[in-house]
Amino acid sequence: MALSTMTHTHLPATRQPRLSQLNAAPAIQEVVHDHPQAKTASRATRWAESLSHLLHLHVEPPSSSHAGVHNFTWHLPRDHEQKLSTPAMSPKEDISQKWREIQGFSDWEDLLDPLHPWLRREIIKYGEFAQATYDAFDHDAFSEYCGSCRYNKNKLFAKMGLTRHRYKATKYIYAMSHIELPHWIERSHVADTWSRDSNWMGYVAVSDDEETRRIGRRDILVAWRGTVVPCEWFEDFQSKLDPIGQGEAKVEHGFLSIYTSKSDSTRYNKSSASEQVMREVIMLVNSYEEKGEEVSLTITGHSLGGALALLNAHEAGSTIPDLPITVISFGAPRVGNLAFKDELDNLGVKTLRIVTKQDLVPRMPGLVFNEALQIFDEITGTLEWIYTHVGTELKLDARSSPYLKKGMNFSGFHGLETYLHLVDGYLSSKVPFRLEARRDVALVNKACDMIVDELRIPHCWYQLANKGLVCNDHGRWVKPKREPDDVPSPTIEAHNHGNHDLAVEMQTYNVNITGPLRSA
Repeated sequence: MALSTMTHTHLPATRQPRLSQLNAAPAIQEVVHDHPQAKTASRATRWAESLSHLLHLHVEPPSSSHAGVHNFTWHLPRDHEQKLSTPAMSPKEDISQKWREIQGFSDWEDLLDPLHPWLRREIIKYGEFAQATYDAFDHDAFSEYCGSCRYNKNKLFAKMGLTRHRYKATKYIYAMSHIELPHWIERSHVADTWSRDSNWMGYVAVSDDEETRRIGRRDILVAWRGTVVPCEWFEDFQSKLDPIGQGEAKVEHGFLSIYTSKSDSTRYNKSSASEQVMREVIMLVNSYEEKGEEVSLTITGHSLGGALALLNAHEAGSTIPDLPITVISFGAPRVGNLAFKDELDNLGVKTLRIVTKQDLVPRMPGLVFNEALQIFDEITGTLEWIYTHVGTELKLDARSSPYLKKGMNFSGFHGLETYLHLVDGYLSSKVPFRLEARRDVALVNKACDMIVDELRIPHCWYQLANKGLVCNDHGRWVKPKREPDDVPSPTIEAHNHGNHDLAVEMQTYNVNITGPLRSA
């Protein structure tokens, strides 16, 4: 795919040494957090297996070109035991002088093959922020808070073990949809629930002063949640394209519905996810720019979350001129047509799309009608109804890791923890897995069964203690009540002032909020 050569106008004119030319020591990655109890995906697996036969997909054993992988596998348990007594992280590097290259202003030229250690660390950082949207999600159908975040925003990163990244969550995002999405919308079986129509969909955060100095700018982060049973999302969406923006751009109907739906009859979605996130981003950008700080926006998400990240980036790029915007997505599907891709390029949005070769989700939608048909443009002209991927691709291969089982495991291939494991191990196309990778491999099995049996890591091992039950003073095992500050609250989402505030803020940038994006 052709990549945009546009750069942001505020880049300095003087040319500095390329990041790829620096003699940077390899960064050892780290992560210490949990994943929700895995839900069964047998129906999705059968669906995916049938699809794989249709596509003639085959998961091959490692080829002989993967020199050293077989020998390493033979000694895997012993080497793994040695790693257990070593740190799972390394000191962070000061990237303040090279953050533009790391954020993709040169489309990650010369940074992906081999993968630069500074970029690897940043990819995993944002991936961990995306993982937190799963880790903290209450998916227990017997909980009155099913579909919400278990913790309030002031506790989120501490509970997820992410305080080392030095960001502060400032806003939670809730979403609904006007189309039926039974596997995306999590609903409680309890009569008295926190919400019947909204789910927690992600959050906005911002780097603190120390991290801001390290990374060279004040970074506003938006993390979007994917589907809880990730391989089932393609059963829930239609291959229908709806217009977005003012031109010929079109995007998938279901994704747009989640991003823009709202209803006055709801408590948490009187304003849409779009309006919630843009209100917060605009407020933060104004606040820090008024202080004379340089600001960036980084949007991340996995699966469905990666699709929502692109919609968010399109709106932010259309709304706030000259704001550096980068999307880091994992296992994301196609979202829109070629005109949508071109608009993102023209807006200066930089997208790094991490995919795994064996993952089916990035092939959807547009299984047949996709960017490959562009070779026939001279005959057919531009086809407005075909799906096209966006941005620069970093392609991983699950076969490269000596820690992962071989064979067909579509839920495992698509899991975000599998992606982070492969990113941490990826060195280059010639050296498929770096043996000095330190990220805890046990995390891969949090919600699947991907780790080789020699390591004796239980599959789907993550769950709340006693599956969330606590023993009360009478010796009865009961579901605990949440602390008052952990109960979801729509305090600033009230319709009587929320949308008015957003309209006032967006008028600062001469944007009409009644355009096609929100009328969809």
